[in-house]
Amino acid sequence: MYNLSPETKADYWEVEALYDTCFAPGREALSSYRLRDGIPSVEGLSHVARDADGILGGAIRYWPVRIGQAEALLLGPVAVHPTRQGEGLGRALIEKSLGEAAPLGWDRVMLVGDAPYYNRFGFTLLEHVVMPPPTNPERVLGRALRPGAWDDVMGDVRRWVD
Repeated sequence: MYNLSPETKADYWEVEALYDTCFAPGREALSSYRLRDGIPSVEGLSHVARDADGILGGAIRYWPVRIGQAEALLLGPVAVHPTRQGEGLGRALIEKSLGEAAPLGWDRVMLVGDAPYYNRFGFTLLEHVVMPPPTNPERVLGRALRPGAWDDVMGDVRRWVD
């Protein structure tokens, strides 16, 4: 049993250590990190999962981005500690946080990831949305949180403040 709750400032370094454990060295060199630099994650959507003993088992973060005149959430990273994988924790983090995004006023979510995994959560290829290089365009996926939210949204993904 896990408790899923919004990430707090006190969780920050523990979550960073989890990401270091789960992802390859140099993860911060990815183009998606340039979109996040200096931008706080979206309050209320970034979550941690802790077991009954308070041990961190997983985490998910969201960041605001712009595509043309549209606003979107950039999901990621989402990580589950290697000793906790296969327990449905990633699914729980994704579903809980996505369920909270629309009530907070967000219409669309995007990510860079494996389509076979993320299709089960309603993500599909975004053919006209371009992440900064060297992102593989086949991994740029999106999900509408309201019908038609991705209609006519196209162009380069850019930082929230640029």
